[in-house]
Parts: sequence; structure tokens; C-alpha cells
Amino acid sequence: MTSRKAPETIRVRRDFLAAAKAEKQVRRGFVLQARQRGDDAPARFGLTATKKIGNAVIRNRIRRRLRALAVDLFPKHAHSGYDYVLIGRVQTQYRDWGALKSDLKSALKAIHADPA
Repeated sequence: MTSRKAPETIRVRRDFLAAAKAEKQVRRGFVLQARQRGDDAPARFGLTATKKIGNAVIRNRIRRRLRALAVDLFPKHAHSGYDYVLIGRVQTQYRDWGALKSDLKSALKAIHADPA
């Protein structure tokens, strides 16, 4: 069994607030916020699941799914120097795993697309 190193996590509130003011992509399974920090440090991610989406059991399940998604895809698709925040939605718990992966790939691609 191969173990992957999890990306760094965002732990400070001001970093979450800064990401909230930056670019975002809305998908059926979640909302992705991304902020370029201006350095070349490894990408970091944060998770949010509000009380609007359910009780503690549901919120924890959604956070676990989003964390697994980030650990799976961020090493390959995230860019250095970025902070990403994944915000859970009601559909996150029901969405097929393949669809969630596809959502994250397309959201990251849209965030990093050249504004031509």
C-alpha cells in the first residue's frame, strides 16, 4: 500500500478569509476557492462544512470526503504558491466519487486557465 503525503493545511482564519475574497469555482459537489499567495511554497488546502448542510455526523463525513479528495488530487493538479479552500455542499455526501474527482479537476483547470 502506497501512502501519499497529504498537502499542507490552512489553519489560520485570516488565510480562509483571504481565500474567500479570491477566485472561486462552484461545482455540484463543492465550492473551490483559490488564492495565489505570491510565493513558491507548496499548495495548501482548507476544508469548510457549515451547519446549513447538516448535523455534526454529516459535516464530518463531508469533510472526510473532501480531505480524501484533496490528498488524492492536489499533489498532481494543484499549483505551488496557492491556497485552496473546499467548501462542502449538501450534495457532497451523495455525489459519486468519480464525479467529485471530475468536479475538482475541472474546477482547478478553470481556476488556472489563462484569462485570454
